Amino acid sequence: MFKTLAGRALVPVGIAVTGFVIVCFLLLYSVIRNVVNRDTVGCATNLADTILKSTRYAMLKSDREMLTTMIQNIGQQKGVEHIRVFNKKGIVNFSNRAEELDRQVDKKAEGCVGCHAGAIPSASLGRMEQTRTFTNGDGREVMAVMAPIYNEPECFNAPCHVHPPAQKVLGTLDIGLSREMLLKSLASIRNQMIIFTIMILVLTVGGVTALLRRSVFLPLQKLRRLAEQVEAGEHPEAHPSHFPRELDRIAQSLYNLSQKDYATDGDPAAREKGNVPKDS
Repeated sequence: MFKTLAGRALVPVGIAVTGFVIVCFLLLYSVIRNVVNRDTVGCATNLADTILKSTRYAMLKSDREMLTTMIQNIGQQKGVEHIRVFNKKGIVNFSNRAEELDRQVDKKAEGCVGCHAGAIPSASLGRMEQTRTFTNGDGREVMAVMAPIYNEPECFNAPCHVHPPAQKVLGTLDIGLSREMLLKSLASIRNQMIIFTIMILVLTVGGVTALLRRSVFLPLQKLRRLAEQVEAGEHPEAHPSHFPRELDRIAQSLYNLSQKDYATDGDPAAREKGNVPKDS
């Protein structure tokens, strides 16, 4: 294949175009995936803030029954894998899973170590630091958000609470959301981009091939046939046309050479002298 002009011209072009399109596809998909993940984290943290604001009144009134009902209702929503509230000691006070109640959360577990990495727990985390991704016991990929419950003036001034003002964090809300829909969306985007990339490759390589064939390969074939006619001693009937300007000069030279050889072959004396006699 590489011995022909078509192979040497088309194969490198095809490889270069394919490599460029694949690199662009990988970069674009990486950007889209990062944007989707970032927006998903933002939605999850907003959801955690909404839950905290919704349960604020029940916490201030120390209404455990209302708070338990709200946690159970939220936990029954589609896509919610778990939701729980634990105090500063890591003991689960509220959860949509009864087996987790009154159990202590491992501070070295993923999601807790971010605040408890040092000797003194961190009182605040950024949005991206509040989230963690893991595979639960059911084999589903989960994105969990840790939202601290801060000790605000309404809390330590309430008559039913005993939290001192110096205590910054009262507990933590932990909500886990299934990533199934997110992964399906990313897979759909990836598949559509793959199809689009293949279409670009086919159209680009096909278009380049058609242009090269029309502008280069076909004129070269005509030029080769003209050269073969001259080499065989045949006389072309007319000057070949439709050549690019770069090849037209070569075609003209071959045609003139064939006319000269034809005139020389027609006169034996001129053939012996190597030139054509002039007309008297």
